[in-house]
Amino acid sequence: MGLELFYKAHGASLKLPKHEMYELGSQFRRSADSVATNIVEGYGRKRYKADFIKFLTYSYASCLETVFHLQKIATLYPKIIDNEQEFIDKYHELSAKIYNFIKYVEQNWKT
Repeated sequence: MGLELFYKAHGASLKLPKHEMYELGSQFRRSADSVATNIVEGYGRKRYKADFIKFLTYSYASCLETVFHLQKIATLYPKIIDNEQEFIDKYHELSAKIYNFIKYVEQNWKT
């Protein structure tokens, strides 16, 4: 789900005005990319519970950051993103899943 959302975010960011391409667009792309990337990196460190949790937390925070960028884009450039509320809702759904997974790892992960 995170990678799918990243692809959508990346495509949307490329529709921003040229002057936003390296400002808001870059921040949006990097935070969206960070969601899935931190999950993968954390899983690579799953042997170390604290590291795994740290990277999952980074992913959760990046998810929230991405929603914030989405809200800014939707307000400043309302025609850029189709169905922006659905897009935001998917990020909220993903952030809830990541949060629940963090709780699971905290309580049940054995190294």
